[in-house]
Amino acid sequence: MSIRVLIVEDEPAIREMIGFALAGHGYACDVAGDVRRARALVADCNPDLIVLDWMLPGQSGIEFARELKRDPGTREIPIIMLTARTQEAEVVTGLDAGADDYMTKPFSPRELAARIKAVLRRSAPHAAGEALAVDGLSLDPVSHRVAAQGADLKLGPTEFRLLQFLMAHPDRVYSRGQLIDQVWGRNVYIEERTVDVHVRRLREALAPACKDQLIQTVRGAGYRLSAGH
Repeated sequence: MSIRVLIVEDEPAIREMIGFALAGHGYACDVAGDVRRARALVADCNPDLIVLDWMLPGQSGIEFARELKRDPGTREIPIIMLTARTQEAEVVTGLDAGADDYMTKPFSPRELAARIKAVLRRSAPHAAGEALAVDGLSLDPVSHRVAAQGADLKLGPTEFRLLQFLMAHPDRVYSRGQLIDQVWGRNVYIEERTVDVHVRRLREALAPACKDQLIQTVRGAGYRLSAGH
């Protein structure tokens, strides 16, 4: 599955240049020229990362970044801020708003692609395609294999995505609603009890390797993956 990047930039030439360059690196790109359109695409497309221009018509990129970071459903999406501003105080403002990285115009599309890869590796390893390992359980998103104690485990596609997300964020508790947003997508409407069904199936798939106890229920809150029993 391609990593999905949302490009929010009001200048069509720059928007097209970024989209063309990132498509060449294998990213699936959605584009928006203002925050209103970007907000709709975040809900519909569930991007793995947002490239966000500081100066936008109507609502600024800084304000939109703060909005995304206040929302539990979007706060985990990494943001790379683009701007012509170079003053240190302005850089700090962008980072304080929730940006994970900051690039000043003009910039090299190749450098932007490298920054995206670095940010995803840091903040969203499940989206970067990084292999994951927790307490003897390993997951390789490239070969789509899960193994423990030298033996492969058989998981369905939804259980694989659920495990991948939880392994990428160990010891963090996620509500059923948050898991729906992150694993199924924000534009998918399913009942929260569906999450319980897939958690049960995931535990059953991990049980032969005695790794089912990694998936813990936190009463009244949701689920987490933790090596501490």
